[in-house]
Amino acid sequence: MVDRNYLSEESHTLRGAIDRKALLTIRDICNQEEPLATAKVDDYLSPHVLTIELADGLRDAESARIDVQWTTQGDYKFHYTDPLNQNFRWGKHPTGDDFPSVSGLGHFHPPPYASSDPDDVEDSCIKQVDVRLVTRAVLKLWRVAYHRESFKHLNTGENPP
Repeated sequence: MVDRNYLSEESHTLRGAIDRKALLTIRDICNQEEPLATAKVDDYLSPHVLTIELADGLRDAESARIDVQWTTQGDYKFHYTDPLNQNFRWGKHPTGDDFPSVSGLGHFHPPPYASSDPDDVEDSCIKQVDVRLVTRAVLKLWRVAYHRESFKHLNTGENPP
């Protein structure tokens, strides 16, 4: 069973209901454009999360997954985790005053823990809002980190994709 406890541990939340159409769009893009990915929703008619299983992980991880939530309000989370306990995530949703160094809704929780410490969370390099462009940006940033075997490039793209 996949541990998704982190989805409810945050002090801030996504706005709106989960957007089924958006999750299916993300699923299709991942399955068509990323050879290492197999993406599936947890429930086709009423999904809560899309899970992207990766046949290889970053650096020494032999596998990984990215859990995705996207709401009808356009809020989202893309959370990477692997068997070596490396975690990071991109998000776009209100955070209140939790992260003073974040200027808007888009933010990045860096590895290794996807920390919510206010000193760790930073603005996301992903500036798009369209589900297709955000998905491609996440895949591109992951792919760059994968090929460079480094976590340091995960949030350094210039308005990817």
